[in-house]
Amino acid sequence: MELRELRNFTRVARAGSVSRAAAELRLAQPALSRQIKKLEYELGVPLFIRHGRGVRLSQAGLRLRTLADVFAYAAAQGVQLRIDGTEVQVRRPRAGRPGRRAFVSGKKKQNTIKSTAISDGRGRLLWLGAFRPGRMHDVTALRTDGIEDLLRRYPDVEAEVDAGYQGLARDFPGQVSAPPKKPRADASPEETARWEQQRHRQSSQRICIEHAIAEPKQWRTMQRWTGRREYFQETALAIAGLVSDRAAER
Repeated sequence: MELRELRNFTRVARAGSVSRAAAELRLAQPALSRQIKKLEYELGVPLFIRHGRGVRLSQAGLRLRTLADVFAYAAAQGVQLRIDGTEVQVRRPRAGRPGRRAFVSGKKKQNTIKSTAISDGRGRLLWLGAFRPGRMHDVTALRTDGIEDLLRRYPDVEAEVDAGYQGLARDFPGQVSAPPKKPRADASPEETARWEQQRHRQSSQRICIEHAIAEPKQWRTMQRWTGRREYFQETALAIAGLVSDRAAER
């Protein structure tokens, strides 16, 4: 299985037609059809249902849903969500290009692309999205994807989040739980001990998202991306889709 095949799979799914996707990719249609059939053979399931007007994803090919579908699923099944950010190191834009500094993040000042992962309480990856340059704040990207509207639409859905999403916990205290804020330097020993206890309890509830994030990282390309940055999102979604599909069987 090659990354190129995964990217082409997502392009066919988006286009709803092998011929249309082949034209967008500048590939011969038979060559693209062979890639899809090879991928289906390796996975052991049909990824597309063929019909007169093109193709549509089969149940096996659906894998990751939209953020709205994840919230609808969580509301219907009573699933508590876990939300956390992840990042992949990328090449820095060339000198003089706009947005060159937007990818620099973290203490090591690495050039990264960030994304947000959502899992259930068993550490099964449900969604990967909100891709953004490393410097953009985590909660800003999720708000752009409409998470606040979804929290209002599904008031019974609860989520455990990382410290990067403190704003969501502040705005939705009954639904979103974030790590407690660190006490001041002059805080009493009792207050510090209480904070440690609360932080440990929240971390224990949230730890399963780390397993969901770790699975795509088993692919070398999700540890450090050396290709063109504009191709990263399609590749990441394809890999996350396979991880999500396999996790659903657990």
